Amino acid sequence: MTELETRSIIGREVGKVREGSKVQGVAIGIFCKTPIPGLAKTRLSPPLQPEDCAALSACFIRDLASTIGEVIRGDDVTAYAVYTPAGSERELRMLLPNNFRLQPQCEGDFGTRLATAMRELLDAGHVGAIMVNADSPTLPASILRAAVDATRRGGVVLSPALDGGYTLIGLSQLHERLFTDIPWSTSRVHQATVERAAEIGVPVINVPSWYDIDDAESLALLQAELAGEPLPFAQAGVRGAPAPATRSYLAARETPLRAKSAR
Repeated sequence: MTELETRSIIGREVGKVREGSKVQGVAIGIFCKTPIPGLAKTRLSPPLQPEDCAALSACFIRDLASTIGEVIRGDDVTAYAVYTPAGSERELRMLLPNNFRLQPQCEGDFGTRLATAMRELLDAGHVGAIMVNADSPTLPASILRAAVDATRRGGVVLSPALDGGYTLIGLSQLHERLFTDIPWSTSRVHQATVERAAEIGVPVINVPSWYDIDDAESLALLQAELAGEPLPFAQAGVRGAPAPATRSYLAARETPLRAKSAR
């Protein structure tokens, strides 16, 4: 893709974000990297090969986008993919329903990119913005709906993740301090965010917890869930989304993946 084509695509997509000022609903954004071998889900290699990691990441995005689509149909919600790198719009579009808008991430560290994305969606006219980790393909629609409802009430909405982070964060008003000096990529992220919210006087609403797939251990948990095993941490009545793309890919690759893991 030429630089001119890339700028044209980004311009059209940013224009769609600005059109959001005409609506007052909640925005849900998948905070993601376009899957590229060698850059996607690198903590899963090994046991997976880089091509498997990228393909699995693509399945995660497809499945999560499908679940968000269920929430869109039943609520006043607009869906986004908040992505990096610039220039990958065409590849990412192939993974998303047509009603998703694209919003490029800014430069900077994780906290800066996350805070800026929230600000841009709120500035676009949405009454609330929710950022969802792209690594939770079975995230239930019920958790997303609970997050939408809670975000409309104000405060900071969090779905605690099994690894100590959070699967999603929702805000109706930007609070920069929630994204500053947080120990990202550690088991302290959720607790540090809760403590930061207390410091600045922002109430916290926790919706049910879920999990992200970041390493071999969490991949095994995903495979167990897809095989029908109960999740020990899930609240009663909360069931994972079916994740058909992820389920199909793992089923097709099960024997080769096990063989690679055994080497």
